[in-house]
Amino acid sequence: MGKGSFLTAMVAVLAALMAQPAVAQFTELSPDTSVDAPATEADARPADDELSSISLCGTQPFAIARMSWSSAALLAEIHARLLAQNFGCDVRVTPGDLAATVSSMGSTGQPAMAPEMWTTRVADMWNQASEAQMIRAAAPTYGAETFEGWYMPADLAAAFAAPIEASALVQTLPASGVALPLRFISCPVDWACSVINRNLIAAQGLTNMVEIVEPANRFEMDQLIAAAVNRREPFLFYYWQPNAILAQLDFVPVDMGAFDADAAKCLASRVCTDPKASAFPADQVVMAVADRVFSDMPALAGYLQRATMPLAEMNRMLGQLNEPGATVEAVADRFVAERGEVWSDWVSNLP
Repeated sequence: MGKGSFLTAMVAVLAALMAQPAVAQFTELSPDTSVDAPATEADARPADDELSSISLCGTQPFAIARMSWSSAALLAEIHARLLAQNFGCDVRVTPGDLAATVSSMGSTGQPAMAPEMWTTRVADMWNQASEAQMIRAAAPTYGAETFEGWYMPADLAAAFAAPIEASALVQTLPASGVALPLRFISCPVDWACSVINRNLIAAQGLTNMVEIVEPANRFEMDQLIAAAVNRREPFLFYYWQPNAILAQLDFVPVDMGAFDADAAKCLASRVCTDPKASAFPADQVVMAVADRVFSDMPALAGYLQRATMPLAEMNRMLGQLNEPGATVEAVADRFVAERGEVWSDWVSNLP
């Protein structure tokens, strides 16, 4: 092979290696592979980097649950890359879902972490595993507690004084000059939020001021919102985070006021004779971590107690995931490569 051909081949090999995901990869010896004994006692001692890897990550692969929805999948891949890159961990990303992952962590301590655990959705299982000291909450997954709410386009919001309060809409909508009734795009009728939204509209005195539209499914819901924005139509709508649409289009949240537990119970009922206003309930969304991580891997535990993802950052990544040809792995790579200002503090106290 000529010199030019050799260099070309080497460049191709290096490019292929650099294209691999930034997760640690180790070569395992087959059972019949022999290794020569070290020549001296000094050779027999682990190298400093080996000791560091053992102390930081433990001696077993560090398993991260990747849930099926996009935000959780992105977080799993992002943390896998950061733990491999900054701690030298042997990371394994494994499939998971809320109930099965909590059950496994509560009984076996595996996987070691689940980056987006909605504990209120599996409250009984979560509490049982926590009381057994098998699982623990590290950092909040996002810098927020309430993930549902009402929104309006920024063009409509400009007609009101900020912040826009749901309780004031009954006075401010007629004075805004927009044609009434205003369309309110709710969620599909078989979702619980459709019942809550109908009761909230009554509680806020808006029954005669809005026209409730309940789409058939999530796809139609997004279509209705996008079409209204394209027509520059004033409207209200219900949505949740993290979600790409709130990053891709210009919306302003409506202040729903304080949460009232008693009012919320009635709002969630199809027969709520005297609905009272309330914010949507908070959700506890945390990085769920096997308890052994805190005792055996304190450096990793410190990282996991700092690694809160800004909600707007996740919305932005979900928008990137909607781009043609985008994959979860590629968006995770892009975040690690380009958004060090977000994650650098997570690894700031490395030993």
